Amino acid sequence: MPFEPNLDPMSLATELSGHHLIDGKLVAPKNSKTFDVINPATGKVIGQAADGDADDVAIAVDIAKKAQKDWAERPARERGKLVAECGRVLMAHTEELGRLVALESGKALRTESRVEASVLADMFVFFGGLASELKGETVPFNPNMMTLTTREAVGVVGAIIPWNVPLLLMAIKVAPALVAGNTVVVKSAEDTPLTVLRVCQIMQEILPAGVLNILSGFGPSCGGPLVEHKDVKKVSFTGSVETGRTVYKAAAEKLIPVTLELGGKSPMIVMDDADLDKAVAGAIGGMRFTRQGQSCTASSRMLVHEKLHDEFVKRLIDKVNTLKMGNPLDEETDIGTIINRKQFDKVCGYIDIGEKEGATKHELSALPADAELSDGLFVRPVIFTNVDPNARIAREEIFGPVACVFKFKTFEEALELANDSDFGLAATVWTTDLKTALVATKRLEAGFVQVNQNLVVQPNLSYGGIKLSGLGKEASLESMLEHFTYKKTVILNME
Repeated sequence: MPFEPNLDPMSLATELSGHHLIDGKLVAPKNSKTFDVINPATGKVIGQAADGDADDVAIAVDIAKKAQKDWAERPARERGKLVAECGRVLMAHTEELGRLVALESGKALRTESRVEASVLADMFVFFGGLASELKGETVPFNPNMMTLTTREAVGVVGAIIPWNVPLLLMAIKVAPALVAGNTVVVKSAEDTPLTVLRVCQIMQEILPAGVLNILSGFGPSCGGPLVEHKDVKKVSFTGSVETGRTVYKAAAEKLIPVTLELGGKSPMIVMDDADLDKAVAGAIGGMRFTRQGQSCTASSRMLVHEKLHDEFVKRLIDKVNTLKMGNPLDEETDIGTIINRKQFDKVCGYIDIGEKEGATKHELSALPADAELSDGLFVRPVIFTNVDPNARIAREEIFGPVACVFKFKTFEEALELANDSDFGLAATVWTTDLKTALVATKRLEAGFVQVNQNLVVQPNLSYGGIKLSGLGKEASLESMLEHFTYKKTVILNME
């Protein structure tokens, strides 16, 4: 019987508590252990997550391996239709999923969580429509031989997702992997395990049992065994650089392919001819203030021409001050909370570091007055000016609502500042001059570059970085073909 949308996120959290999803069913972990899931806006426990370990990984991977053969033998378009149908069913649950992810992540429902839930559904529909592109080529090698290539599924895929946009980042891994004929075992983030579990539960209405499985647990005890399991033939990971290195080393021992999306310190260049209103709006959206700055693509380094700098800063401060912090489930809330206490302390620590480094701090918006939110992990947005480009706040990823604004004189200086980073995920340039735009897009060292806009990840926009920002692309046809299949060459001798 199809699942009906449940708009009470607390009752959903209770229903889902303490479970993995393996072989189409909610199951308890083998060790019977769980850990608390906390609402970061109130500090209260909303449910429990299954504390998975190597035993659960072994069961899930074995089930996925057994299901993969039959799944891969289905016609590609049939797999695509099923995945697209998952997207259409998930679209009917947009409000439910948006409310649940707002509850467990602290992201505002109106500005962030509801939007993420709709993009999740769209991603499955998009990849479902690409099934016919799983095709090979004929090769003019020898007239007496028929030579061709085919695309083959890699097998069982391990997908490890983060907490900041768990629905979207699960979709860009799971959807292409399934369409390509693989089966998947997902390891959810410790802080946001419930909504992605609900997504996988809903998808069981459509998919054969065992094709999609999801575990919760901690990195060393659950994620590590998943990466290291001998039958996992591909790993797709989004998270920190430090953990990404660990994943990469473990996968290298097995010589399996890996996709890594690891973070950024993204520059935003505002030229002297830029439309200032658009640039300021782009800075608000690009810095992801409504996501508390918890975004790999956040425009945390704003490089502004000296002619516009002061007015840009003034307008930016005025705009951020209008954003309302509050209960993530309140329709009036623009900004929610930091995800957990560890990240809260990290962000606050960087704000202190910035002041000690001599930057000028502009602390904006206002903490919520509601007494029920007094224990919530709310951090007021901070804009730093007069920042040394070599300061820690200018070079290290903070992953919070903290932006640095720099002043430059020449285009060449702006490009040098923008590229002077260990990261290379995203970048934007704001200008009305076509030549400037084209030169900037050519020379900016980033995998995702935009002019006069700052879109988030969308279906059909190839997404991924260079340098410490990772390896490989996601969210596009390219990602499905290059990262979830391998190419087989077939030669038929006709003599």
